[in-house]
Amino acid sequence: MEEQAGNAQRSSWIQMNPPVFILSAVLTVTFVTFAMVATETAGTLFDATQSWIIESAGWFYVLAVAGFLVFVVGLAVSGHGRVKLGSDHSEPDYSYWSWFAMLFSAGMGIGLMFFGVAEPVMHYVSPPVGDAETAEAAKQSMRITFFHWGVHAWAIYAVVALSLAYFSFRQGLPLTIRSAFYPLIGERIYGPIGHAVDIFAVLGTIFGVATSLGFGVIQINSGLNYLFSVPSTVGVQVILIAVITAIATVSVALGLDAGIRRLSLLNMILAAALLAFVLVAGPTVFLLQTMVQNTGMYISSLFEMTFNLYAYEPTDWIGGWTLFYWGWWIAWAPFVGMFIARVSRGRTIREFVVGVLLVPVGFTFMWMTFFGDTALHMIMIQGLAALSEAVAADTSVALFQFFEHLPLSSITALIATLLVITFFVTSSDSGSLVVDILTSGGADESHTWQRIFWALVEGVVAAALLLAGGLAALQTATIASALPFTVIMILMCWGLLRALQIEGVKRVSLREARVMPRGPHAALSWKQRLRTLIHQPSKREVREFLETVVKPALHEVADEFRRQQLDARVEEGEDGRVWVEVRHAAEDDVDFLYSVRPRPYEAPTLVMRDTRASRAEALKYYRAEVHLLEGGQDYDIMGWSKDYVISDVLEQYERHVHFLQAVR
Repeated sequence: MEEQAGNAQRSSWIQMNPPVFILSAVLTVTFVTFAMVATETAGTLFDATQSWIIESAGWFYVLAVAGFLVFVVGLAVSGHGRVKLGSDHSEPDYSYWSWFAMLFSAGMGIGLMFFGVAEPVMHYVSPPVGDAETAEAAKQSMRITFFHWGVHAWAIYAVVALSLAYFSFRQGLPLTIRSAFYPLIGERIYGPIGHAVDIFAVLGTIFGVATSLGFGVIQINSGLNYLFSVPSTVGVQVILIAVITAIATVSVALGLDAGIRRLSLLNMILAAALLAFVLVAGPTVFLLQTMVQNTGMYISSLFEMTFNLYAYEPTDWIGGWTLFYWGWWIAWAPFVGMFIARVSRGRTIREFVVGVLLVPVGFTFMWMTFFGDTALHMIMIQGLAALSEAVAADTSVALFQFFEHLPLSSITALIATLLVITFFVTSSDSGSLVVDILTSGGADESHTWQRIFWALVEGVVAAALLLAGGLAALQTATIASALPFTVIMILMCWGLLRALQIEGVKRVSLREARVMPRGPHAALSWKQRLRTLIHQPSKREVREFLETVVKPALHEVADEFRRQQLDARVEEGEDGRVWVEVRHAAEDDVDFLYSVRPRPYEAPTLVMRDTRASRAEALKYYRAEVHLLEGGQDYDIMGWSKDYVISDVLEQYERHVHFLQAVR
């Protein structure tokens, strides 16, 4: 690990993990060059790739995303939920307000601005099944919108964020995706396998962020066209990407606390103000009613929608919507997950899951309801069919066409455009920060030029995708880049669960393990005790211990039980086990049994194991394990004194008596 840190800091002006940094940069430049030079070929390839994924791998996306949701909820409600993402004494780095603001801004800010009006209207006009432009279509449109923007998206983010935060802040591993594989492959995370994992994460992040930047700049262009008649062309959009990416570099240079945190709080203030305005200026009572109904419909149909692939009603709709969203969230998962991990140190797993799944989702549902249902109310009740026609013609203008039918349209459109710009900046600088962490081997602080470099790369990729095919190219790049990372996320779940199980076993062992006695009953000095701990006894040694120490101890206990008018006897088995049994007079009382038996274990070895049966038997070591009526208790009393064996029998019998009294 120290060698890895040394490799990551080769000079005063550069701090990187060379294989990840260089290969990620080369692959990205290659893709950009291909997309910009062979534009038509790239467009054809994108279409073919998206078709193949929808037809052949759609089921895999749906099943994986459902599994991620079950996984994170299961962790939260289990005993693992009490584990802190950091040391046991650590405290959160940020207040709840700052934490929620950064979660929201990094998670899906641009998407809400782009799809808040457009998606409900588009599902209403063109539903996946059923008749269009009916009350049922309106309900279905909101149910689908909630589904795409609900807990599934944040469960995807939570999987990556939990893994990164746990392994980095609690286990002391680098803050990179590869660290989640440590329970599975050990130190090999620092080799080619770990490099490949981080490279996939970097590429997924770049394409996921580029997709959002593409959506954002298209909408900014539409806002400027609405406000100032700026032409809506790809050329203008490329210029806007360049200008706003330049602004983002300033935030990148300022860092997480000074730049991203402040912009995130500004985003939350502007978004909350816009949301409150729509609620007040729109059909307020109708919106409150639909908020309750939409949430209820979403919860009641969650399982049905989770696994719906429209297999019996084949349609291209699922590829353009559900699979695109799942791919988008997964492509964003390295970026958002690492960012969430970075700001979530000190929180428990349960607190983290509740916060990540419910708080941003609650705000998202309000946003989608207030904007989406106001638009549906305009079309259905007020008869403004022009709005649905404008959305169908160009989704990027949906928000601005929507504001035309509310008071203060110019002011709200200006605020909306400003909000998209600030979301653009926070997405760009957050993504740059994450990619920089990945390519620098998990370093918390790297050189500013590296973060600026990745901010520029994300802008260039977004521009290349727009030139290569616009929204279709953005969608295809997202879905395709997410496919390999889905497999990585499944392995991350396995690694995290395995690590938590090991920690759970350790926690229980430290709390409940019975150790060799100290004090007046201890027969061994500390040096003898250490030798006993290290020594691996043979079967003969354990049987001799049972014969010379345990058996006499049990006979003394049995004699005393009989003097107390209890039926007690000591017996032994052919395999060397010896036990004392106490029978109670009452028929309903469960008898007590304390047994000690020799139990064999395979000896650990660091060399190739001898496969001969005789040699394998010779290599075994034995423990003198305690068994009660319920079974083995998983502790060894080899080397204990006779007095302490007696004390252990009485302690177990005391617990047995307490049980008998509790059930009477």
